[in-house]
Amino acid sequence: MTEPIFVDTNVLVYRFDTGKPEKQKAADEWISRLWEIRSGRLSFQVLREFYVTVTRKLPNRLETGAARNAVQALLAWKPVACSDRTLGSAWEIEDRYSISWWDALIVAAAREQACTILLTEDLQDGQALAGVRVVSPFSVGPGDVLD
Repeated sequence: MTEPIFVDTNVLVYRFDTGKPEKQKAADEWISRLWEIRSGRLSFQVLREFYVTVTRKLPNRLETGAARNAVQALLAWKPVACSDRTLGSAWEIEDRYSISWWDALIVAAAREQACTILLTEDLQDGQALAGVRVVSPFSVGPGDVLD
């Protein structure tokens, strides 16, 4: 098994966003590969954001049943809950790197799951944050990082 890779909300959302076909294709490639090698990780924060976005914010929204099925399937990715340890780590990350609170929580959750890679478009590609490297899934494919 390859090391775990933390997946941010935007990657999951783009997999279902038919209005952005290029990003949808890239997100699908990443997510499919992570399922194949059983290395995807996320947090309950990501699952909550994903559900709200795909059922309420996308122009071509998912039916609630389909969104709930997607969330239930993603439980296999061992989502981490926000704990006092996560909060403390996120505060340190927020202060040290001057990033948003929500992004700091994502980085802290990635660290908590021993992920050294965070797939997201919300932070600078290649940026290193507390031992976690940001990778834009729309700049590089899974073969560039995983193989």
